[in-house]
Amino acid sequence: MIHRRQTLALLGAGFASLAAPAIRPARAAVSLRIGWQKNGVVALAKRQGALEKRLAGRGVTVTWSEFTSGPPLLEALGAGALDFGPTGDVPPLFAQAARGNLVYVGAYRGASAGTGLLVHKDAPIQSLADLKGRKLAFKRGSSAHNFVVKALRSGGLGVGDVQAVDLAPPDAAAAFKTGSIDAWAIWDPYFAIAEADPQARLLTTAEGIVDSWSFLLGNRSFAEANPEIITEVLDELGKVGAGAQKNLDQSVADLSEITGVSADVTRKVLTRRGSDLSKIGPIPDEAVAYQQALADEFYSLGIVPKKLTISDIVWRAKAS
Repeated sequence: MIHRRQTLALLGAGFASLAAPAIRPARAAVSLRIGWQKNGVVALAKRQGALEKRLAGRGVTVTWSEFTSGPPLLEALGAGALDFGPTGDVPPLFAQAARGNLVYVGAYRGASAGTGLLVHKDAPIQSLADLKGRKLAFKRGSSAHNFVVKALRSGGLGVGDVQAVDLAPPDAAAAFKTGSIDAWAIWDPYFAIAEADPQARLLTTAEGIVDSWSFLLGNRSFAEANPEIITEVLDELGKVGAGAQKNLDQSVADLSEITGVSADVTRKVLTRRGSDLSKIGPIPDEAVAYQQALADEFYSLGIVPKKLTISDIVWRAKAS
């Protein structure tokens, strides 16, 4: 039997629970660590603070780390020191072969004209075949590596026919300037900067030699734990790219400011034939097929040490 005193106590507890605000667990703070390079939509998003604004309602803090090329960026991503970042086509192959904890989350088509092979103005090198025995610099494991393999092949050569020099872009720029290398394979904006030097001469761009796919990758653990953040990031980058393509004058000014590259050079980068900042989003099947063919080729050439299945590390947003 419940006595009057017990009844009053129960009623009091009930009224108290109705009056008191519901106690909800605090949302865990999330930090999105982005690696970026001095080009493209990701750099524009950094300049505009677009991702910070988009994710503020989720309590996400965005931090940025700059890299000069894809290989070290993906090394950091695969090791868990970054959560998201852009790169060219070759770096993910090496990262996957090294069992980096990462996934492809998006892709975009760039301009093949934005990658080129430069020689010195007065050098006797007039064709790709003339590179035989010459010092050719490129960053091993970068998109320039793929370009070099295919460019040399079109000239009847293999990588073993040249003196391959593995240099990051800033070091290669200095080496090219001093004449300690004969040729340099490089991408924008470094390519556009070097191409403007009157002492440099363009031997060939990547047009007709290699497609220009670039990729957005995420740390696998982060992507699986935060799929909604990855989805929002891709959506926002698509909006940034579409807006940038519609207003190239502002895009030139923004990129020039954040990268320190002159407006003239930046405009050249953004107006290359085939350049379109709006073509960015989730990874399409076409890009997966491209990467698989590249992985198979690089394995057959002994450049990557194992066979890779690209689809093993392709992340797809799950329908809610």
